[in-house]
Parts: sequence; structure tokens; C-alpha cells
Amino acid sequence: MAGFFAQLKQGLAKTRQNFVQKVEELLTGHRKIDEELYEELEEALIRSDAGVNTAMALVGRLRKEVKARKLSEAEELRGVLQELMVELLGEEKPTNLAAEGPTIILVVGVNGVGKTTTIGKLANYYRQEGKKVILAAGDTFRAAAIDQLEVWGQRAQTEVIKQREGADPAAVAFDAIQAARSRQADMVIMDTAGRLHNKVNLMEELRKVKRVIEREIPGAPHEVLLVLDATTGQNALQQAKLFQEVAGVTGIVLTKLDGTAKGGVVLGIQGEVKLSVKWIGVGEGMDDLRPFVPRDFAEALFERSEEVET
Repeated sequence: MAGFFAQLKQGLAKTRQNFVQKVEELLTGHRKIDEELYEELEEALIRSDAGVNTAMALVGRLRKEVKARKLSEAEELRGVLQELMVELLGEEKPTNLAAEGPTIILVVGVNGVGKTTTIGKLANYYRQEGKKVILAAGDTFRAAAIDQLEVWGQRAQTEVIKQREGADPAAVAFDAIQAARSRQADMVIMDTAGRLHNKVNLMEELRKVKRVIEREIPGAPHEVLLVLDATTGQNALQQAKLFQEVAGVTGIVLTKLDGTAKGGVVLGIQGEVKLSVKWIGVGEGMDDLRPFVPRDFAEALFERSEEVET
């Protein structure tokens, strides 16, 4: 994990440059804490795609802490702001695993966010943890999605349960659960269609898949993970709100954090959508997806640039 923390610091370089360095400049430029400083901090948060409501709430909490701690020097705000971000992000929320029998994880998200890649990396992570994983090609809407998942299944050395293009995703879910039982697998990770042009169809499809899963394994699916592309910033927030309504999302996988200056979207997801980020991706390698640790994220975000480069 030490290696991943270094990678996380490197991956957050663009966000740090966009947001934290701006904060540093503000704190250096203001000797005293005043109204202008609060407004500029709020603007810096909004520019990093934390979201307007989250930015206002964070700065509001900052004001209260300044009064409570009787702070007067601008440079004293750096540590307080970091503390408040950790508080907003909350505790680490591990993926919910079944007490017995296979854990069923549904993975949802629009096309192009790295959904199939994420499923492959999740499979690889759990396989390295000693778990037997089966993948289910539930996005039967696109033939390419089935082919892609098979490629990632080979890379992660995990079996893929599939049917033909256009097949019923609920039937794929059923087959995958039966396969998991017969092979004594620990986990089924299922892909789903990424189309959003018709919300009603997607909602009905997901409901049917969930009904089949629940019938076969009461209490499942144990997680519905939404994959979001961090580089899309505010658009990722909108997707989170929509999928929360449509799919009953239980957690977020945030990909491509290494390619964006909009890492503040992590704060926005927690602050405005009230969903926990459970996994983050900071690279293209098989091992570049890891469980999200809020304190590590805040620490890596506020790491001073000269320390990162050494």
C-alpha cells in the first residue's frame, strides 16, 4: 500500500496544482483571515469541482472553526481545511461482502467511463486477495462490451459468464450465480448496460436483474457500484444523482483521478450526493485500482509539491 500512496500523491498532482497550490497562494497572500479570503477559498473549491453547495458548506465550517479556535493568521487555515475535508469524506467504507455464499456486485455507469476496465481490475484485486471471482457479461446491448469483458477476464485470470448479444441480462445474472455455486466462487461481479438515453428501459432492466439476484440469493446484490470518470468533473456529479435514482447505488468507483485537475469531485460526491467513494483509480495498470481511504486522499492532496518530487 505504501507504493500506492506514492502513486496517489503523483496521481493527484494536477488537482493539487489546481486547488491546493491556489489555496497556498491565498494563505500566503493574506496575513489575516478576512471575508475576502473566505470568498476566494470558496471559489477555489468550486473551480476544483467540489460543487457549489459543498464549497459553501466547507467554508461555513471553516468560519466556525476559526471562531472556536480563535485563529487569526491565514497560514493556520491549511491544516484546518485538511481536517474538514477528512471529516466531510467520512470513514473508509469497505465493499460489503456476503457473510456466506457468493458476494454479488453489480457495476453500473455510462459507456466510456472505464466500467469494463474497472470490473477487470476489481476481479484482479480480489483474486490477489485469494478469492475466486466470476465475471458476468450483463451488458448484452453491445457486442463490444461482451468482447471487452472477456479480454479483461483473461488478464485477471477469471471466468466470464456470457450469452449472445441482445440476450436478457437477468438470464446472464442467473447463469452467473449458478456457475458461482457450482464452482464454489466467492464473488460475482456483473457488468450492466451503460445507456442512459432511455431511463425507463434501464430502470426496468436493472430492477429485473435485481429481482433475479434477490430470488437466488436473499439480500443480494451486496453492492451496486457506480463507475464515474473523474475527468468529467461536474458531469460526474450529475451522473451520480441520476444513477442513485435509477439503480440504487451503494458506492462509487472514481476512475482517472491521475488525469484530472478536478479531483475536488470526490468532495462533491460525498457532500452533494451523499454516496461514499469506495474505490479510486490512479493509472492504467492492473493494480492501479484500490479501496478509497479518505485520510490518505486528503494527506496526498495537501502534500507539498517538493515532497512529492523527492
